Amino acid sequence: MFLTAFLLFAVYIFFFAAITLFFDVGLQSMIAIFGIFSIAQWYFSDTLALRAMRARIVGPVEYPDLHRAVSYLSVQAGLPKTPKIAVMPTSIPNAFATGRSQQNAAVCVSNGLLNLLTQDELEGVIAHELAHIKNRDVTIMTMASFLSTIAFFIVRWGWIFQRNSRNSSKSPIYVAVIVSLLVWLISFFLIKSLSRYREFAADKGAATITRKPLELASALRKISSGVSNIPPSQLKSQSEMNAFFIIPFKLDLIGKLFSTHPPVEERISRLEKFHHSPY
Repeated sequence: MFLTAFLLFAVYIFFFAAITLFFDVGLQSMIAIFGIFSIAQWYFSDTLALRAMRARIVGPVEYPDLHRAVSYLSVQAGLPKTPKIAVMPTSIPNAFATGRSQQNAAVCVSNGLLNLLTQDELEGVIAHELAHIKNRDVTIMTMASFLSTIAFFIVRWGWIFQRNSRNSSKSPIYVAVIVSLLVWLISFFLIKSLSRYREFAADKGAATITRKPLELASALRKISSGVSNIPPSQLKSQSEMNAFFIIPFKLDLIGKLFSTHPPVEERISRLEKFHHSPY
């Protein structure tokens, strides 16, 4: 994970050095605008994600067992504050965590997940999401993807700045577009790799929190099987939230290649090893 992050940092340093050779204040202003939008997205990440999934915050009276589990596991995880708890109205068995910090976070589960798992399995999934919060994964992935977004913008819209570059001593715009394309492609795969490592880290964190790695492994099996039985049309409506979910929807070869999550079988294998090794 550290190696991937270092490589991503190196690519972005190269991008910063190269981009200053090609663009004037016009594009720099556009980058600043993208920066403001990224900060806003990060700051309101919990609200945006919950609204995107039509999830609602629920109280302890309505979901007492869920609240008890999240509160207890938050203490076990060492979080300074119990996250907000939300439920999304879908039969798809899944869960995600979001929020810009440990003090401002939310854990969301679906009705399908609550109906599918036992209490111990549900606690394993909740602990996985709490590990994401503890590890500040939303912030890490937002930072990692920011310059990749800028590079993609240049690849797609760089021609707009062609007119300015003709009257400038700067290098031609197509050189910048080629550099940006290379940066975007490399960072795309590095970010996917970093995301997969974060999932492994969250699984390990859940095993440490609950001391029951086999329960999370059982939950992953059930969720994977449950997702595979959902009609494709229903999955498509929520595909944009794949990166948030504990198990993504795309299970074909291409989906696995570009997935933000490692294969379920490998995650289960690692959890089973945790069960037989000291923490």
